Amino acid sequence: MNKKRIKIKRGKLFVLSGPSGSGKTTLHKCVLKNKDIAKILIKTISATTRAPRENEKHGRDYLFFTEKEFSYRRKIGYFLEWKKVFDNYYGTPKKNVEALLKKGKNVLLCIDVQGAKDVFLKKKGVVGIFVKTKNLDVLRKRLKSRGSETVQDFKKRILTAQKELKEKDQYAHVVINDVLSKVVKKIETIILDEIKQEE
Repeated sequence: MNKKRIKIKRGKLFVLSGPSGSGKTTLHKCVLKNKDIAKILIKTISATTRAPRENEKHGRDYLFFTEKEFSYRRKIGYFLEWKKVFDNYYGTPKKNVEALLKKGKNVLLCIDVQGAKDVFLKKKGVVGIFVKTKNLDVLRKRLKSRGSETVQDFKKRILTAQKELKEKDQYAHVVINDVLSKVVKKIETIILDEIKQEE
């Protein structure tokens, strides 16, 4: 007797992106603190060659690799997307993302604008959420408050942000990160609405 295979519907891939200093990482963490969201959405961890910031841990915030380790993984096709951003490499491990989507799990990537462009090209049906500040002055203040960049790095980030802001029209949703609680709620609503559309 032949048993019918139950076809599992693929999960939906969400990309949360925006210029450096837009607050995408903070929003990403806040959204996943919502228990209802955490039940239906799985975060993936990006890899980077940059040094960990204060309170960041390997395997929780990022996968921290040396340039040699990153280069080897890049050559063997380990990444769904990867880019050199300023002086460091960033990438999204491919295997885990694909396995989760096949199992019908919804996945959230928090990546830079360059990497998001590659994901949009490689994957169909990706829901892009672009995060921006109210204006460039707010972005400057946020980057300065970090205190982790040299003057040269700061200038690079501002110039890059101006270019990246032009990419916002490639995303299904654009949110302005002003009041944190309000923006978190907006992103949660976007995610829930997009998942409901597939049911």
